[in-house]
Formats: sequence, structure tokens, C-alpha cells
Amino acid sequence: MSEPNSSDVNSSQSNLILVAGATGGVGQLVVAKLLAQNYSVRILTRNEDKARNMFGDRVEIKVGNILEPATFNEPDALGEALQGVSQLICCTGTTAFPSLRWDFTNLWQPINTPRAVDGEGIKNLVTAASSDLARFVFVSSCGVLRKDKFPFKLLNAFGVLDAKLEGEQAIKNSGIPYTIIRPGRLIDGPFTSYDLNTLFQAKTDGKKAVVLGTKDTLNGETSRIDVANACVECLNYSTTINQTFELVNTGNKSTPTNWEQLFAQL
Repeated sequence: MSEPNSSDVNSSQSNLILVAGATGGVGQLVVAKLLAQNYSVRILTRNEDKARNMFGDRVEIKVGNILEPATFNEPDALGEALQGVSQLICCTGTTAFPSLRWDFTNLWQPINTPRAVDGEGIKNLVTAASSDLARFVFVSSCGVLRKDKFPFKLLNAFGVLDAKLEGEQAIKNSGIPYTIIRPGRLIDGPFTSYDLNTLFQAKTDGKKAVVLGTKDTLNGETSRIDVANACVECLNYSTTINQTFELVNTGNKSTPTNWEQLFAQL
């Protein structure tokens, strides 16, 4: 990891960071990296037992559901989870195509659809977030501006890119400083899909080089490892404030990723 320069922000690492979607593939890696850099971490989860088994007492756990705005003002729910938080990293998401993760408790009205999680859920987080929040980091997706082109037209068959773009716009319109990261097709563990989506997983152990782009022009695969790295590293650089960028992996990584150099391109 490169050392932050004189224009970096949040260098004290004393701020409290909330991670939403912490038990997901990218979220687990984000939490691990934050802890390795001695940040104070709070996580927002719907499943306290799962989170406790995963992180133990290394993080502060708050139970809440971004799909239920009514919980925002209840004690020990989302409203409390956001109190005192200086930065928010949002790694929430669901599968782009119907899967068990959509929760078909009601067969005709699944709960965890892309529209609900990536659209309405993000809007709910924005509504609950303090205007004093120093940064809202959001993991979106490549292709949100190319929904009419292949392969993104296929990917958006059930509205995942529509929802991601709605989430992006809600964050940008909020006035909260933001960094929006648009990865390509996610590869590398930890894998959290136990359905058809698992057939499309690949493993590189984060050994491919990182390429950043803007204006939604890139396409390819992206290691969850590097998405998590970008989520945490961007907090150290003012050049990433109010920036939206794509991130893909290509070619072999010959040297450690120089995030300062990559972010300077923005």
C-alpha cells in the first residue's frame, strides 16, 4: 500500500466507519482491511448471529434493515447505527438474476430484488445518513450508462443496473461527499452465492493488475479483493472525493498496486 500524501484526508484513522453489507463477499474483505489499518468499525446487519460468528467482538454490531425505513428511528436499529459515524462504506447488493437470495417467501413478490436492495435500499440509507458524513462510498457496477448495449443489456434483464444507477443518483443528489466504485463482473472469494451465479465465479487471488476508468467505458472482470481495497484506500485521498470510476483487472500484477498513482488519474 502506498503512503498517503500531504493532501490526504482522514489520515488519523480515529474515525468510526460503518460498513453496510459487511457479511457479503466484498463487505467481509472491507471489514478485514479496515481492521488491519486500525480503523474503528461498526457494521450494519440483518443477521446478528451470522455477523458475530464472522467477526466476533472485533467490530461493533448494529442490527437493521435498509429495506425497512420504519426501523430508522427505532432504538438499536438503523438510526442508531448511523449515529456518530464519520464515513459509510456500502457493499450491499443481491444477485442480478433470480436466486435464493431474492427471498421468495412470497412467491409473487420476492423481497431482496435489485430494485429493492440497490435502488430503494440505498435511497433509505441516504435519507438516514447525516449531512455531516465525511464520505459515502458505494459499490455500484460497470455498465450503468450502457444498459442498451451487450452484455449489459442482458445483465440488466431484471433491472440491476437500473437500480444501481438510481442508488448512485440518490447519493450524488444528497450533497454528501461520495466515492462511487463501478466494478466489472466480480470474481475471487469469498463467494456468497449458492445458485446458478456460482457457475460464473473465477479465482485469481487478486494477482491481476488494477485499471481505473471514468465515464463507464471499461468492461471485464474485477477481483472482490481489489474492490475492497479501493473502498478503503479511497478514504485516504482527497482526489477521490465526489468521483465515480470503473475498476477492472487485466494483466499480471508485477508490483504492489499504487493507489495514489491510480487515483491521481481521476
